[in-house]
Amino acid sequence: MTFQVSKDDGLFYRQSLFDQAKRVVIKVGSAVLTDDNGLDLTIIGNIARQVSFLRSTGREVILVSSGAVAAGRKRLGVVKTPHEELKVKQALAATGQGLLMQAYEQAFADFQQPVAQVLLTHGDLSHRGRYLNVRNTILTLFEFGVAPIINENDTVSAEELRFSDNDTLGALMTNMIGADMFIILTDVDSLYTGNPSTDPAARPIYTVAQITKEIETMAGQATSSVGTGGMMAKIRAAKMVAACGGCSFIGPGRRPDILQALFSGELIGTFFLPGKGKINRRKHWIAYVLKPQGFLVVDDGARRALVEQGKSLLPSGVIEVRGSFAVGAPVHCLDKDGVMIAAGLSNYNGMDLERIRGKKTHEIEGILGVKDSDEVIHRDNLVVMGRDGLL
Repeated sequence: MTFQVSKDDGLFYRQSLFDQAKRVVIKVGSAVLTDDNGLDLTIIGNIARQVSFLRSTGREVILVSSGAVAAGRKRLGVVKTPHEELKVKQALAATGQGLLMQAYEQAFADFQQPVAQVLLTHGDLSHRGRYLNVRNTILTLFEFGVAPIINENDTVSAEELRFSDNDTLGALMTNMIGADMFIILTDVDSLYTGNPSTDPAARPIYTVAQITKEIETMAGQATSSVGTGGMMAKIRAAKMVAACGGCSFIGPGRRPDILQALFSGELIGTFFLPGKGKINRRKHWIAYVLKPQGFLVVDDGARRALVEQGKSLLPSGVIEVRGSFAVGAPVHCLDKDGVMIAAGLSNYNGMDLERIRGKKTHEIEGILGVKDSDEVIHRDNLVVMGRDGLL
């Protein structure tokens, strides 16, 4: 299987990259943090002990923690239903977030490790100024020796502007602060070649050199009974981190010494090597943080210019404009078959772009009365699938 490396090579990469990692993001899922009685204080204590150990080695650590909704559900005795309303989840999060932070504060206090709560919405990251403010706040907390504990602000997040899961939030945090390592602690041992509960031939995958379609197929569609993401969400998160030059790990979060074992080079869980290319933070923001407000269908010539030659998108290559959007809005570029090929920031609003699509650049001023730009999307504001690491 070409996506894997040998066990010996995998051990070498693990030992080298974990040893070199100085800035680490750790995501802990609800399935790890909770049991039938609500928050599992023993697990939280183990996490606090291990994070404090990593801090004592000079590493900077962010903890992305689920668990607020699950904690609130247990406290209020609310039974989960298949189509639970957003307002119910928000009320549960409001109830449980305080319980979650209280548990962390008490656990970390045993190791004299100060912590800080950081609650985020997707809007905080999609606005460039607020995105940079969040980054600066986290870096300042590092300077003070504080371990930030991050969660989505479920109580105020609108459904259409939510992070899809905390795996995605953790990957965004990893790339935002330039972390070396993203560790996902979950209720499974590793990624397997098949479903180990139904396939006796299924084997664990220890080290992944590249996330291929085969890997994504293996991830399947299974989800936790407690959290919101499944293995597929974790694979997508690892792919995001790899595109920005980072490593990821997926493994058993309920193992008491999991972090010490990892940083000792033990062969457990699934380790994902960094990608060959590396996109910069601005292009990461365009590709992964911003949600598209419109779609541009391009012809074959424009597709080749974008994908193969790394050029800007000109109006002559646009054959269809979908959606209503303003100047500077994030849009996705599709080929004629509807396949996404790029993400970028539009230099024209949707109405004006509809008028100039298919036209030459020298015709723009005659049609609109003014020409703000020759390009619909300049290549500096464009991230191309595959070539730039876009999913």
